[in-house]
Amino acid sequence: MKHANMALMFFLELGVLAAVGYWGFTLSANWGVKLLAGLGGPALFALVWALFAAGGGANATFPLTGLARAALEIAWFGGGALALYAAGAITPAVVLAGLFILNAVLRLVWKQV
Repeated sequence: MKHANMALMFFLELGVLAAVGYWGFTLSANWGVKLLAGLGGPALFALVWALFAAGGGANATFPLTGLARAALEIAWFGGGALALYAAGAITPAVVLAGLFILNAVLRLVWKQV
């Protein structure tokens, strides 16, 4: 079950990138804005994750721990859920947020943090 929870974490990370990209492409009727937000948003999110959280922090350039890591995860996954909500995909936003909460609680219980 612990391995499944870590796999869920990985798929949630990918889901956030997809959510931000989806939001970006629904942002405007202007294709320039769509491309900038739809490609730039996920790129910015990926950069932040790579710098501070990749591989549970083991592969990050500046790994965060403790409350700073918790704040980053809440902002990251919350940002993905908010992006879906802003794009009008309310049910997927709730599912993403709920799965993140479940995953985070299980990682705490199983000391996977």
